[in-house]
Order: sequence, then C-alpha cells, then structure tokens
Amino acid sequence: MIAYGRFVTRGEIIEDYFEIKNDVLTLDGEKLSINEIKFLPPVVPEKIIGVGLNYRDHAKELSMEIPEKPVLFMKSPSSIIGDGDAIALPEMSRRVDYEGELAVVIGERCRDVDETEAKEYILGYTCFNDVTARDLQQSGWDWSISKSFDTFSPVGPYVSVSANPENLEIKTYLNGKIVQHSNTSNLIFNVYRLVSYISSIMTLKEGDVITTGTPSGVGMLKKGDTVEVEIENIGRLTNHVR
Repeated sequence: MIAYGRFVTRGEIIEDYFEIKNDVLTLDGEKLSINEIKFLPPVVPEKIIGVGLNYRDHAKELSMEIPEKPVLFMKSPSSIIGDGDAIALPEMSRRVDYEGELAVVIGERCRDVDETEAKEYILGYTCFNDVTARDLQQSGWDWSISKSFDTFSPVGPYVSVSANPENLEIKTYLNGKIVQHSNTSNLIFNVYRLVSYISSIMTLKEGDVITTGTPSGVGMLKKGDTVEVEIENIGRLTNHVR
C-alpha cells in the first residue's frame, strides 16, 4: 500500500509518501518497523466536515428514514489527535460514544466538483473515530459542539492513497471485541457523491477531512478502554481513554 503521513522516528518528524507492507514502512529504501515510529495526525485540516446517518444498517438500527441528501455537521480541527493518543472524557458529559468511520482526505483545492471528477481531488483515505458526547447531543446541544471537545477526532495512522473506497470492510473494536462491523458498500452516499455535494456548498482545501458516517453498533466509552478502528486496505487506528 502506498500511503502518506507524518511520523516521528529517531527524534525526527517525517512528512512524506511511503510504502506500508506487513507492518514495515519503506521510505527511500529504508525499512522501519511501524513499532519503531510514532504516527502523528496525518494531516492538519482547516476543517472537518462530518456526515451523519450515512450507513443503511445504522439508519435501520435507529428506525430512521434514509435521508434524501447528506446530513452535514462540522467538527473543530482542535479536536484532532493521532494514533496512540488518548481520548479525554469531559466532566460535563456522562456518556461519550465511539463512532468508527472512513475518512476522506482532500488532496487539491476544489469547488463545485462533478461527482465523476471527484476522485481527482482526493488524496486518499484514513481511519477516523467520530467521538461524541451523546448525552449532550441528545439534550439539544448542536451536533458540531457535542463532537468538538478536545481529543474527539482521532485520525490516522496514515492516509492510504491506493485504496478503493467502494468496498472496504470496516470494524471497530472495544477492548479487543468487535462492536461495529460493516462495509463501505453500505454507504448511502458514496465518497464521490459526498465530495461533489459538499464542494457545492463550500470550497474544499488540501488536507480537509470528510468523515463519511458510522455503521451500526455505536456504544459508550469508559476510562481505561481501548478503542480501535480498522479499515481493510488502510490500517488500524488505536486510542486509549483517560
């Protein structure tokens, strides 16, 4: 797999394209075990655009109708953390949930993109956890606020630039147990439709992140938990809860 990302090795921050195969990262001929490096958030976006209710199984789980247009919200870029970083539970919330998702990373500035051309503006794909203060969201807080606490946007570990987003198995693990399991073929609005639709509203810029929605099986996080989002042909994002 060809990937793009940011990582620390031997005290140096590297930001580049590389190859990942069998847990070995190859950059300019040098091979590094992924256990020898610390992945940073692969991009620092100007904006994070979230998509709600975008899996058919999730809509069925909630007994909700399929939306006619993508349901959008924003997350604060200050909520971003990387692979291995800790999710902090805010004191004002009594229920914080995980939401494993596929994220799209924009590679080139675009506006009013046709769906058939959207692929040209995508850098690649990565794992995302749309952490949400569910009790605050359900009590009337704006979605964007209840999802924007610091540490509520784990992303990474890197961006796959070679993955095909149309048929990828996606799983979320909580303390080693699979709690979400679906496939991106179950998306109501695929990634190209999302890029086209969102770019008709706002200019998308290099590094911007679009989270594509979560499948069924959303659940609660507690202190001491380990949550992992794994997507076929991309990788696994691991975070602990403190």
